[in-house]
Order: sequence, then structure tokens, then C-alpha cells
Amino acid sequence: MRIRPVAADVFIALAQTCVAVLLGQEAARQGQQPLDVLGYTLAVIINMACAFRSRAPVGVCAFVIATWTLYISLGNWPVVGSYGAMIAGYTVTATRPARVSVSCMTVLGLVWLFAGFRTGSDAMPSVAVQALAVPAVLWRFGRVARRSTELADQLAKEQEARAKREVAEERGRIARELHDIIAHHMSVISVQSGLARFVFESDPPTARGALGTISATSQEALEELRRMLHVLRAEDLDGEPSAPMPGLSRLSDTVERLRAGGLPVELRVEGEARPLAPGVDLCAYRVAQEALTNVLKHAPGARTTVEVCYERNHVALAVVNDSTGANPVRNRSGGGHGLIGMRERAKLYGGTISTGPRSGGGFAVRLLLPTSAQPTA
Repeated sequence: MRIRPVAADVFIALAQTCVAVLLGQEAARQGQQPLDVLGYTLAVIINMACAFRSRAPVGVCAFVIATWTLYISLGNWPVVGSYGAMIAGYTVTATRPARVSVSCMTVLGLVWLFAGFRTGSDAMPSVAVQALAVPAVLWRFGRVARRSTELADQLAKEQEARAKREVAEERGRIARELHDIIAHHMSVISVQSGLARFVFESDPPTARGALGTISATSQEALEELRRMLHVLRAEDLDGEPSAPMPGLSRLSDTVERLRAGGLPVELRVEGEARPLAPGVDLCAYRVAQEALTNVLKHAPGARTTVEVCYERNHVALAVVNDSTGANPVRNRSGGGHGLIGMRERAKLYGGTISTGPRSGGGFAVRLLLPTSAQPTA
């Protein structure tokens, strides 16, 4: 519920109190004793007590039934206080074990019979049936509500656990990819340091150039290492891919393969394409790859546009389609590389990602990555 439970309880108590007060004014017309000040006071107490039913269901139920019994003993019309008693009994059934709820419903039925005797009703068989049927129906609905709540809580816990597993798996995969990037940087540093040492005296300009390359490469490697430390888990790093990590420069090849497979996709590049940091480049490519894969799987045949925009301090990526069917960017239940993976990658590099339906139809995935991304906590 969007409204808070306590606020909902207060609202319900106020509503049934108003109904009880209005109904009390009809007591004389129904051949019952008119309510005096004490009768109205007890009726208000019975119904307003339900505002605390979620905090202490059993205590409120006992208080309401006891007050209702006193109200009936004074000769007042029982119907006016019955709403509070039924709500309190239902709450106990929906929140407490069966043995407690059965006891409360039994007491409610007995008070219902007492109300029939006290008012001298001529239809006691009908009152007896009500004394059995009303508590039974309330008990049944309360048990169904309790079971539904338990199932909903269990489902929420399972979904949370599955989401955590998928996040861990995706972070492990990102860490393995960053491991390859850093290994590449260290190889470059090793080669350039050997070159600088070899030509240090014979060719100083070449040595200075090699040292400059070492400085830039080591700085980039340190940034990637910081990111990896944020996401690295205990997963085994065996079986890492040996191929070079892809980037936006290979996005055109991916688009061509999808177009050959029957997906009408168009690639648009704005701004001057430039080399990006390997991690940022890989992040943008993986998000585009995942979005296109989801379109192919969940909205085959949808016209799709991939837009890459190189700005001064960031790169923007958008994968937009005009699908009118199922959401092609929804997170898949398996594989662990859906929206959760996209968000983890974007967050790792200080970027933002948004997914959702477009106002004119279709769905869109939009990614914004700073090209000078710093590791995020």
C-alpha cells in the first residue's frame, strides 16, 4: 500500500466511527432504545480503538469486545458497535496464529448471541446463524489474507536474494574484464620500460617518449585497479576470455551482424570519435550489446536506432526502438546480464542509465558516461 499502515488504520477507524454515529441516530426508528451520551461515547470508543489494531491486534480485539459487551448490557442497539468488533476480530485472524484467532472469533460469536438475547429479538434462530456465520467468514478471509502476506514476503525475499546473486555475478564478470585491461597495461609498461632502459644513453628522445608512455599507462592502470577493487569478489578468475576487450569501435560490426540477422537497426555517430579509457569504452559497448540483444529477443523486427554522441567531457549512448509489444529492455530472469548488469557498469564508471517506455511508443536505453570517470564508492 502506498499509504502507511498506521494512517490507513486511523482513516478506517474514523470512517466506521462516522457510520456508527449516523447509524445510532436510527436506533429509535428501528424500535431500539435511543442512544444517550454514554451510548454514543461507548460507540466512538469501540470504533476508534481500531486505529491501534495493527500495533496490538489481540489487545485491541479484547478491549473492543469487552467495551461492546458493556455497550450491549446497557440496552443499546448492538449493530452500532458491531463494525469495530468485526474489524478487530478480522485483524487478529490476519496477523496471529490460528489458535489465537479461533479464540477471538469464538468470543465474538458468544457476544453476538448475548446481543440477541439482550435485545429480546424474535428471530433468535437467525441471530444464532449470524453468530456462527459472521465469525466463520471473518476467520476465513483473515486466514487467506495472512497466507497471502506470507507468500508475498517470501517472494520479496527470494527476489532480493536473486538480485543480490545477479549483482555479485555481474560484478565478478566486470572484475575479470578489468583484470584483462590491467594486464594489458602492465604489458605495455613492461615493454616501454625495457625500451627506455635500452636506449637511455644512445637515444634520449626515445627514452623520454617511453617514460611518458609508462606514466600515462600506469595512471590509467591505477584507475582501472581502483574500480576493480570496488567490485572484485571471491569468484575464481579461471576461464577469462583471452580475446581483446571490445569497445565502441566494434559497435558497427555488431550492428551489421544484427542487421544481417533481420533486425532493422541503424547506427548514428555524432561528434568526433576518439579513443576512450578501456574500461569506459567496454562499459558503453556492453550496455549497447545488452540492449540490442534484448530487442532481438523480446521485440524481434522492431526498428531500432543506436546513437553514440561524443561530447567534450562525456559520451552518450542511446538504444531506441519502436516496439509496441513486450518490453524489450526488461531485466531477464536468467543470465544475470540485464538491467542489473547495465546499472552496475554505469555506476562503476560514475555514469547514469535510464530505461523505460517512450511517450511515442517503443522503449529506450540511455547511457551517459563521463570520459574522465573516477572510481565510485
